[in-house]
Amino acid sequence: MKIAGLLCAAGRSGYFNKDLAAIRAGARQEGFTYIDPPVTPGFDEVIQAGQSLSVILQLEDGQVAHGDCIDVIFTGAAGRDPLFKAEAQRGVVEGTVRDLLVGRDCSQFRPLADEVEAFEPDGAPLHTALRYGISQALLHAAALAQKRTPAEIVAAEYDCDIATGPIPILGMCPTPQTFMVEKMIMKGVDILPHGSFANVETDLGPDGHKLIDYAAFVSQLIGKLGAEGYKPAIHLDVYGTIGELFDFDMTRMADYVGRVAEAAAPYDLYLETPMIADSRQGQIDAFRDLRAALGDRSSTVKLVADEWCNTLDDIRAFADVRAADYLQVKAPDLGGIGNSIEALLYCRKAGAGVYMGGSANETDQSARLSAHVALACRADFLMNKPGQGVDEGLVVLTNEMARTLALIGARG
Repeated sequence: MKIAGLLCAAGRSGYFNKDLAAIRAGARQEGFTYIDPPVTPGFDEVIQAGQSLSVILQLEDGQVAHGDCIDVIFTGAAGRDPLFKAEAQRGVVEGTVRDLLVGRDCSQFRPLADEVEAFEPDGAPLHTALRYGISQALLHAAALAQKRTPAEIVAAEYDCDIATGPIPILGMCPTPQTFMVEKMIMKGVDILPHGSFANVETDLGPDGHKLIDYAAFVSQLIGKLGAEGYKPAIHLDVYGTIGELFDFDMTRMADYVGRVAEAAAPYDLYLETPMIADSRQGQIDAFRDLRAALGDRSSTVKLVADEWCNTLDDIRAFADVRAADYLQVKAPDLGGIGNSIEALLYCRKAGAGVYMGGSANETDQSARLSAHVALACRADFLMNKPGQGVDEGLVVLTNEMARTLALIGARG
């Protein structure tokens, strides 16, 4: 099956882009917006609506495949590519990328996807957002060409076994919107609520009591609203604020994390990015030191790596030394979705916990294809996306996995 044509359509992503540096520096918030200026290059505001660029592949038999180019919420931070602007990148896709792909056989995903990943039209790789969206379109095209699900394409080309049941979902919502946590509990989400604690003063408090109070609130709410036998894990993303609060003193950090875990009990605590170092190696070392300190206390807290764990090479480096209990494969940060596949499978082989992450800033199409990758690679869990409204991501991911498993089961 050949690609007969390529089109682009600019649109919206599932959420917003935020200037993490400005927020961590104390940018003042007024409602949903911020009144202080951004500090990261490329931003016009501290928070601004995310953009997408759909890459539409017209196949020679009339079928249409597509993928969506997007970046993550906290783009331009911790080694990531700059803020993605759809119209600024459209010419690249409709020019050199179109020339590369039109007329090519797309029946197999991996060969063309690898070629796009290595493509350097101006002496540098394509923006991660472009590689992510183009590779989605190629995976969709291969599935259409072979009349199989994308999960089956991944399993066949990467020699892996598709999960026999749905992948657990990590819910995600803005921290102040506590009613969202209620919705997750009512719908029996496996891991919740992610939250977002990005500023020490406003989100943790000078002594860290706000995070402890929030963990206790979530724990109590699960006990109040959860169905009998429902025991999710509590996941909190703190964007390095614990390290900032305690000046990277691992003894004090471990003692504090223990207090957060006590507040979350009887539910397991997953803590994402407790600190952000100045480099990848620094981040790996900090994670290993904190894990050791927690181990000395017989703590069951699971540490999750995100910042500085952005690329396939990064993930391999973290996995090789078991730096964290779980590594997030933040799909848009890895560029081509083939890198996410390889990262998930590498972690599994290395015995490292791993989840198919991503961003609320993704789209319905990127979320659906992420579900297929998670199934094919047997991720430990899957981030809820797109958006931060809970329901939208749950319906996209839950139903896509259910349909896919039903189809595969029916074919034996």
